Amino acid sequence: MRLIGKKQLEKLKRKNKGNTSLVLEINNLIKDIEEGSWKNQTELKAVRKDADCVHSDGFYFFNISIHRTLILIEFEEDGDASVVWVGNHQEYEKTFKNNKSAIKKWLKSNNWI
Repeated sequence: MRLIGKKQLEKLKRKNKGNTSLVLEINNLIKDIEEGSWKNQTELKAVRKDADCVHSDGFYFFNISIHRTLILIEFEEDGDASVVWVGNHQEYEKTFKNNKSAIKKWLKSNNWI
């Protein structure tokens, strides 16, 4: 699977280079996605137990590391995965208010759906 927007994850790693557990988890997520070929949520969750489907169009949040960094990824029909949003838990709560309706509204306003 091709990972589009990987630069956002690389930037997150650079910003947190002293946090070895977070950097390791980001590397693991990148590896899992690039090596993955999931056809459904069950297959994805077998590999990534931290994946949470937040929209039926294939958008998932991943909780990584103890700092609850969240990464929203859209899995596209052509086998690509696009990094859509990256941030920590506080930024997630501020942006999405722990609410799937707010996530849907954000995705619409940013032309993802």
